[in-house]
Amino acid sequence: MNNLKSRQAKEKRFQLYGIFSILIALSLLIILFVSIVSQGYTAFKETRIQLPINFNEEILDPNNTKDWNIVKKANFNKLVKNAVDEIIPGVEGRGNKRKLYKLISSSAEYKLRDLVEENIEIIGTKEKIWVLADDDVDMLIKGHIKRDLPESERRIDNQELQWIAILESKKIIKKFFNKTLFTKGDSAESEQSGILGALIGSLFALTITLVLSFPIGIATAVYLEEFAPKNNKFIDFVEVNINNLAAIPSIIFGLLGLAIFLNFFGMPRSAPLVGGLVLSLMTLPTIIISSRAALKSVPPSIKEGALGLGASNVQAVFQHVVPVALPGMFTGTIIGMAQALGESAPLLIIGMVAFIVDIPQTMTDPATALPIQIYLWADTPERGFVERTSAAIMVLLVFLVFMNSLAVYLRKKYEKDIN
Repeated sequence: MNNLKSRQAKEKRFQLYGIFSILIALSLLIILFVSIVSQGYTAFKETRIQLPINFNEEILDPNNTKDWNIVKKANFNKLVKNAVDEIIPGVEGRGNKRKLYKLISSSAEYKLRDLVEENIEIIGTKEKIWVLADDDVDMLIKGHIKRDLPESERRIDNQELQWIAILESKKIIKKFFNKTLFTKGDSAESEQSGILGALIGSLFALTITLVLSFPIGIATAVYLEEFAPKNNKFIDFVEVNINNLAAIPSIIFGLLGLAIFLNFFGMPRSAPLVGGLVLSLMTLPTIIISSRAALKSVPPSIKEGALGLGASNVQAVFQHVVPVALPGMFTGTIIGMAQALGESAPLLIIGMVAFIVDIPQTMTDPATALPIQIYLWADTPERGFVERTSAAIMVLLVFLVFMNSLAVYLRKKYEKDIN
């Protein structure tokens, strides 16, 4: 009786230890998510200032040519300065003027250039245009720079605070949804930087990874599990090396890609094509191992029944065993792809860490990936990049959760269809 009570007490303590461990893990996870979200949610808003832009014909097209090749050489920054002088008049001194104009992002003149290129007839008219504010102004409006701090402890001085107060009183400075974050590539200015280039780079690399690793991984798993001779030294050697490759640090695959794809074959550096090839090598062991496990989980009676009814070995495998194992194969593939999406070490080695401003158009164009973009921004101390780093992590987590949810959905769907 005492032994029974002792065992029951130990079992309860073990259950409590398990519950306590789960609670600690969940608490740490919640702290991590709260930390990321609290620093990054403001990145989904951007501050803009409304300027009364006079598309002065004397500045843009004094000869009235209506020729964009001539107009594009005009001083569009002059239009921005004239508009700022109009809404905050009476500022004297070169230093004060420079500080005043700095309230506006340097991207404003390029926005005006694009507007004129789209509609040359806008020359000679006056329009109210919302342009990006400078990153320091953006941080102030979002509350990351405290107005009540001493002037020496904030990046915006008292004079600039007065000008911003004028803009607020005129209701021409507001926060909008941050389209820039999702429509632009990287930039040296935080208010102009976005993740589109990194997203497309990741998409290209993952497409290459999926196209190569899925069919090769599935075919390898089916052969090793169903057709390869047993007790064969070569097959045993291959199986051992596949298991070992799954445990190798990902940076080793980056070194392999650097040696083979870049140095030996001379492929373009920083290209998603090379990134996809490297990630394929890294993902293959995961897909092969998970697919073999899925094939092993199929009851032997399914194959034996097919063979008993006259099916050949190939027919029994591909028409009966593989369809039953597909949910596990898909799950392993998507988990492998999710792992590839979050990898940065192998891509760093092959040069995808480069500062890329342009959006890649093909798989051979220079590009970066979302984890690398996060790495680059995390190394920048400016507050604007800190919030963008957290926002990019949030986007990456959304993709990872989506891919894992898709794996669960496909598994349940195919299992239901099979049953």
